[in-house]
Amino acid sequence: MKIAVPRERRAYERRVAVTPDTVKKYIGLGFDVVVESGAGLESQVSDELYAIAGAAIEADITKVYQEADVVLKVQRPLVAAEGELDELALIPRGALLLSVLSPFNAPESVLAYAAAGVTAMALEFVPRISRAQSMDVLSSQSNLAGYRAVLDAAYEYDRAMPMMMTAAGTVAPAKVMVLGAGVAGLQAIATAKRLGAIVSATDVRPAAKEQVESLGGRFVMVGSEETREAETAGGYAKEMSDDFKRRQAELVAATIKTQDIVICTALIPGRKAPILVNDEMVASMRPGSIVVDLAVEQGGNCSASKSGEVVNVGGVKVLGHFNVPSRLAADASALYAKNLLNYLTPLVKTDEAGVASLALNFDDEILAAATLTHDGRVVHSAFSVQPAEQS
Repeated sequence: MKIAVPRERRAYERRVAVTPDTVKKYIGLGFDVVVESGAGLESQVSDELYAIAGAAIEADITKVYQEADVVLKVQRPLVAAEGELDELALIPRGALLLSVLSPFNAPESVLAYAAAGVTAMALEFVPRISRAQSMDVLSSQSNLAGYRAVLDAAYEYDRAMPMMMTAAGTVAPAKVMVLGAGVAGLQAIATAKRLGAIVSATDVRPAAKEQVESLGGRFVMVGSEETREAETAGGYAKEMSDDFKRRQAELVAATIKTQDIVICTALIPGRKAPILVNDEMVASMRPGSIVVDLAVEQGGNCSASKSGEVVNVGGVKVLGHFNVPSRLAADASALYAKNLLNYLTPLVKTDEAGVASLALNFDDEILAAATLTHDGRVVHSAFSVQPAEQS
């Protein structure tokens, strides 16, 4: 069997889907691995390192995809209208595509995968169950995003983060508020605390209170009957009522006035990110304060944020960097590549002659949750329209 690993071509993407270590593991499973020349350069992995690990290096992208049984990518493949080439058209029919496919942001792509005969699996849909923890790409990448968000804020902040007592006087510690205490938020809390800041955090899920406080943060939340059911079975936050949103916004607004740095991390799968910091809240912050919006690519938690930009709003800097995990490309790639390996390994079966093949059991809840298309059809319940049904 052949694994194809192309260079990522979408803007702001510096990660790669395999590392030399995972290449060795795939070869041990019975795969041939073909890596496009230059695919790992922005993640500090040279072609030579891949070659030493046993991968074939190929400069011709058509040959990279040719006869591939499995395609490993970080982001969904380009189609004809999106960039320098139609990657999807190069993937052989029947091939398995593993990637973060973002189908809610590009629902038309799901129909395209079905029409192309590709078995497309969206790794961000892997359920948050114990058996799948090592495959959880959202957690591995969000963890780094939360860390980098605090570093980006500290870089833009014109003051020190920790308290400093000197003969010339005392420097007060920065006050940091984290909105959303998921994986990214908890890492942001931990990082800000390590830098010496005073940290508070908010989340709609009461279970987050203990996690925030265990990291040394102060938990800020409106008490409500509604919050008892604010978490989905998959561990994500639910959409809350308008009344809860209003009361929570009032509490957050009162807290933000006293903060130096606000880190926004709140996302709802398949939905536009909720606005948590409005223009009035930004205006209430003192000049020199920082807002980091990690949700900017899904509409943003801050009304003032702009995708891919750092904007100055009345002296408050609002950071809306694209693809924050990619800003730590080497580590992000290493973690992502291991997630892919852990997902793919159970799908490989070896017969008595030592010949490996893919065995896809769609009754397995992990595969069932992640598979968008198979055998020319859309199989995911959230995207039920078939190619022939398009109007």
